[in-house]
Amino acid sequence: MSNNAAIVELSQTANKFRSSIVLQAENKYIDVKSILGLFTTLVGGLSYELHVHGPDAEEAKKELAAVFSKHNLNVAVVD
Repeated sequence: MSNNAAIVELSQTANKFRSSIVLQAENKYIDVKSILGLFTTLVGGLSYELHVHGPDAEEAKKELAAVFSKHNLNVAVVD
C-alpha cells in the first residue's frame, strides 16, 4: 500500500502551522514538514510519536492527529 497520499497530506497540514512538528519513529526524528523525511520513515506497522511545540501547537496536534487517523497510521500525540 502506498502512503503517498498520507505523506503529502501530513506535510501540507504541518506546513500550515508555525509550530515545530516532529515525528518520532523508533529512534529516528523526522520533521513532518519535510516530505522527503516522511517518505523514508512512514512505512507500515510502526507506531509513531508526534511532538508539537510552538504558538499554534494545540491546533496543529488536532489537525495532524485527524490526518494520521484518516490514513490508519498509529500515532501517539505527546504533550
